[in-house]
Amino acid sequence: MKAKFRNLPAGSLFVIVASIVYLSAMQIGAGLRPEHWAIVLAFNSCFFAGKGSRKFVLGFTVFAVFAIIYDAMRIFPNYQFAKVDIAGIYNLEKSLFGIWVEGSTLTPNEFFSIHHTVPADLISGFFYLNWIPVPLAFAVYLFFTNKRLFLNFSLTFLLVNLLGFSIYYIHPAAPPWYVAKYGFDFHLNVPGNIAEFGRFDQLVHAKIFASIYAKNANVFAAFPSLHCAYPMVVLFYGLKARCKWMNIPFAILVLGIWFAAVYSGHHYVIDVIFGILCAIAGISAYQCILLKMGFYNRFIEKYTKLIS
Repeated sequence: MKAKFRNLPAGSLFVIVASIVYLSAMQIGAGLRPEHWAIVLAFNSCFFAGKGSRKFVLGFTVFAVFAIIYDAMRIFPNYQFAKVDIAGIYNLEKSLFGIWVEGSTLTPNEFFSIHHTVPADLISGFFYLNWIPVPLAFAVYLFFTNKRLFLNFSLTFLLVNLLGFSIYYIHPAAPPWYVAKYGFDFHLNVPGNIAEFGRFDQLVHAKIFASIYAKNANVFAAFPSLHCAYPMVVLFYGLKARCKWMNIPFAILVLGIWFAAVYSGHHYVIDVIFGILCAIAGISAYQCILLKMGFYNRFIEKYTKLIS
């Protein structure tokens, strides 16, 4: 029996205990959902299946941490920590980027809600569906081609998210679709909404966005738009990795997601701008501060060896 335990990979006890603690915390905090079991099952399966899969899942633990933190916002909603900005950001958007139409000023979201086309509906939906698949696919590519750069990309991605999440709690803000649906009054327990992406679902005859936004962890987390930050991180590391032709679709994705965020009614232009600034701040902090620290470089070196 002891010999069997000796054959288990290092860290096995920690993984098992951490899995139990995670499932218990989710059950107490917000109730267990199928995706919680899926995360734990996938992680443990990869960890114990073999050396190769264990290195892979240990590398992608960074993305698991991101998912866990995002999901935890259900347990600690930001509107409990600060007043939600509903009318203020709407009026600021209108004053800065308002469009004059037939005697009244509209926000860009309101303008696109009236002036929309089938091609724009399809294109914006396609771009927005790739806000997570593309970063993950790029991470897989880097994992197999340059593990140190993979870790720098993954940890920059996490840092950008931590910056954005912090702002969510400092300044909770309602998305444009909330104002269109509920006005300027604050309502608790508002479910996620697909907004203008409903047209995309109708065009493709599938409830793609409906299923995604049904699992939205926080309605009042529109400022800044991290959807607009992610493709910038991908493009930055695509340039560092000298991906050549791959950087062309990466650059197109950046612009496409920026447009889709506003066109869909999920973000104001202000949200997009601060999402861009969040990406710039996260990338700059990682490159100019963290990577200049000796202890952090030693950590990266050890982490690289662990997954190599």
